[in-house]
Amino acid sequence: MVAPLSAWPWEHLGIFKYILYGPLAAKAWYSWMYEDNILKDLWCIHILLICTLRGLIHQLWSSYNNMFFLTRNRWIKQQGVDFKQIDDEWDWDNFIILQAMLASMASLIFPSLNTLPLWNLKGFIASLLLHVTISEPLYYWAHRFFHKPYLFNHYHSLHHSSPVPHPFTAGHATPLEHLVLCTVIGIPITGSILMGYGSTAMIYGHVLVFDFFRCLGHSNAEVVPHEVFNKLPLLRYFIYTPTYHSLHHTEMETNFCLFMPLFDALGSTLNTKSLELHKKITSNSGKNGRVPDFVFLAHVVDIMSAMHTPFALRSFASTPFCMRMFLLPFWPLTFIIMLVMWGWSKTFLFSFYNLRGRLHQTWVVPRFGFQYFLPFATKGINKHIEEAILRADRLGVKVISLAALNKNEALNGGGTLFVNKHPELKVRVVHGNTLTAAVILNEFSKDVKEVFLTGATSKLGRATALYLCRKRVRVLMLTSSTERFQKILKETPVDCQNYLVQVTKYQAAQNCKTWIVGKWITPWEQSWAPSGTHFHQFVVPPILPIRRDCTYGDLAAMRLPPDVEGLGSCEYTMERGVVHACHAGGVVHQLEGWSHHEVGAIDVDRIDLVWEAALKHGLKPVSSVNN
Repeated sequence: MVAPLSAWPWEHLGIFKYILYGPLAAKAWYSWMYEDNILKDLWCIHILLICTLRGLIHQLWSSYNNMFFLTRNRWIKQQGVDFKQIDDEWDWDNFIILQAMLASMASLIFPSLNTLPLWNLKGFIASLLLHVTISEPLYYWAHRFFHKPYLFNHYHSLHHSSPVPHPFTAGHATPLEHLVLCTVIGIPITGSILMGYGSTAMIYGHVLVFDFFRCLGHSNAEVVPHEVFNKLPLLRYFIYTPTYHSLHHTEMETNFCLFMPLFDALGSTLNTKSLELHKKITSNSGKNGRVPDFVFLAHVVDIMSAMHTPFALRSFASTPFCMRMFLLPFWPLTFIIMLVMWGWSKTFLFSFYNLRGRLHQTWVVPRFGFQYFLPFATKGINKHIEEAILRADRLGVKVISLAALNKNEALNGGGTLFVNKHPELKVRVVHGNTLTAAVILNEFSKDVKEVFLTGATSKLGRATALYLCRKRVRVLMLTSSTERFQKILKETPVDCQNYLVQVTKYQAAQNCKTWIVGKWITPWEQSWAPSGTHFHQFVVPPILPIRRDCTYGDLAAMRLPPDVEGLGSCEYTMERGVVHACHAGGVVHQLEGWSHHEVGAIDVDRIDLVWEAALKHGLKPVSSVNN
């Protein structure tokens, strides 16, 4: 049987839980439209505004925590927030709804709340004194009480189930715990009002500062420099730090305080390692942290997808990207940030995960997809890619893999430019296209005898054509360049050359039901495919699936092994735990410890070798997983 007040009454409503704000919004709207005295229900507006600001404080702290390029050297726990924790904390803001309900009840019971002055300095002083003398010790003893076996097992264990501290973890608790927090936060406010010192500013300030310090304590990035405590030793008893609170989650019989370690000192529950650990973390903040074994160098596709980042909306980034209407209001802000990124022009850390004890990171070049097609931008883009490669080399990274447009043949020859320019590189530069080709080729059924290939003379098109003709599959290669076709034909074994056929029009494929799309095709061009055609593709962006009588394959991708730790964001439109095949190709390169660069043309003889290595290390093709 579920313990009373251990589950939220609206937990099954999903996103519709926000309808619970409806009565407040409706009352405020009605007063605005139809009543002469809007001040009568002014607190409905105040409650809604306070709730919005509370959510914003938590979101801003979350954004800061997930800005790995700023915080990576101050991490307290060296692991990422994974999908499970994100799902568990999905409804972290339930407590805001609860407190909004209680506040609306209070405004009905005490109508005088609508007539409070805007400002009263005495109210701030009174609320501070009441917080220190009543709220702090009350929370301390209540918190210790929640660590008794019954209350911990039925209530408080939920809060401790989050392995990595995060600002949203502050709200991840049961209704009973938040009712206690309502009491703790409400005593100073109520006391100040009863004393006659209440004010609107005091209520706003007390609630928002309370949330600010709760988020600070649950941050996984230390923000308080240890020098402050060296200069003001007594301050260590009046303000806690993220490091201090994190120790409570690992050594649960210590550090119970709300914000002031003074009460842990008085209650003999002060963790003696707090100061030492805090000093160690902040002292190392200027140094490079753990060096990743593998780096995937990605880029932003467009302005809308730029919002699919963990430091924007963590929940949105944990699901495959797709266009959402709620993103539209943020477009102007994202555009401004894009301009700042161009001005800053520094590659930043986007996400990371651990695979078999090895750290894998994704770095992002501050360039958007459309820039790669501007001739005058080529030099600048290559400069940033080169700087990222050299930085990885200095750090001691073993493999750096180039994503999509970062390895464009016209841009840098699939990475050849950098390897030739810096022959002394220790880091291995990998385009990962060998595994991409392997994924595409292993999607075919064994009875396929003929395929139609667009983008036939591209890096992947060439490898696909050479591989298939060796398997005695007829390849209709769409290309207007006879010179390029002949060059590929010369690489083909003599007894297989008749399986490569140059075609110049889409009409040539009107009887072929297997299309491999390596160059974007229009709906009209798709119309030449016969009914029942399956479109395999390695083109970015993917083609539009307009033919209802045909099927469309996804971009080449692989699912990471189940022992991946700390992965909490989806790679563009990919499902959770799925990465583009070129990303997976770099992972395999690193896991295998191969010492060669994988740049330029694909070595067709290595396609099967790379495929077997990927399967050996637990990576799986998405198609076989879904089937």
